[in-house]
Amino acid sequence: MITTAPQTASVRTEGIKYAGSKLKLLPYILELAGELPGVQTVLDGFSGTTRVAQALAQSGYTLTANDTADWSGVFAACYLLADKPDEFYQKLLAHLNALPGKDGWFTEHYGGGENDSKKPFRLKNTRKLDAVREEIDRLGLPHADTCVLLASLMLALDKVDSTLGHFSSYLSHWSARSAGELYLKLPARFTHGGGHTVLTQDVFKTVQNRRWDLAYFDPPYGSNNEKMPPSRVRYASYYHFWTTVVRNDRPDTFGAAARRTDSRDAQAASVFEEFRKNKAGRFIALAALEKLLAQTDARYIMLSYSSGGRAAKEELLDILHNNGKMIKFLEIDYKKNVMADMNWTKKWINENKNYEYLFVLQKE
Repeated sequence: MITTAPQTASVRTEGIKYAGSKLKLLPYILELAGELPGVQTVLDGFSGTTRVAQALAQSGYTLTANDTADWSGVFAACYLLADKPDEFYQKLLAHLNALPGKDGWFTEHYGGGENDSKKPFRLKNTRKLDAVREEIDRLGLPHADTCVLLASLMLALDKVDSTLGHFSSYLSHWSARSAGELYLKLPARFTHGGGHTVLTQDVFKTVQNRRWDLAYFDPPYGSNNEKMPPSRVRYASYYHFWTTVVRNDRPDTFGAAARRTDSRDAQAASVFEEFRKNKAGRFIALAALEKLLAQTDARYIMLSYSSGGRAAKEELLDILHNNGKMIKFLEIDYKKNVMADMNWTKKWINENKNYEYLFVLQKE
């Protein structure tokens, strides 16, 4: 059955440029969640820029947002935990915007002049960044309030960068948007019922001794290009800059992209980003997914997967089938804005095109 994209209540989410963003999947995710009876508590196990968590929270669900990235936790705290009125944050942002720029660590490593365009930001904006980031620490605000300011800073930086959306390499010539002025605005916060939880830890630790009505998983499956070095497809290397903005820890760096040394292969590995096979001949990432599904205590599990992933389709479907009853399987074509409602037993189709898939399992 082919249907047009679902129409859902209007929600507004925001985030930085992000590989694998689920912005276009939000209407489908919300509609599928709304079809599941008795769902109130939801786990977003790999929350990234938190667009899914933002959308679900606005729709009335109680969220647990989890991700290993510190900057993801900042976004989650901004939208799900911070509870001061807008006026409180607007005054602080006005104060930060009025600061004069200064030369500092970020300018030294990430700022470029007119003839030094292989940098992610122009000097005027890294100087502003140096001043603002120092002042945020000096203010000494409670964590959730600090996260609102840091989220605003990241969103502002994302609007004036000169990158392809990641920080593993930079453009040869300045992007048009890099000429803009770094200016902090209040994030698009929203009213919600509260009771949300924000975690920044390994997902296997998160699912221990906890239960939800629905768990949504969008693991970073890594690349299907065996020739590409693993470090080039790991999120810790793609978004190392945001980690440094949040921590303000002035780490040792290496390479032309000034990557954090802790984003090297040996230190940045995630089992879900591992495209290699284990000794039994199974993809390591799929073995980890099977373990996660088995250990997650939830009435329903929703899983996102891209046709560009490394997983063998039949093996993935077997894993899903062995961990619950498949009650929905959607294939989504962004270009045509249609979806195919398929039974899990059917072969995956259109292998030469880029599709997104949503699976819904009932575990009990």
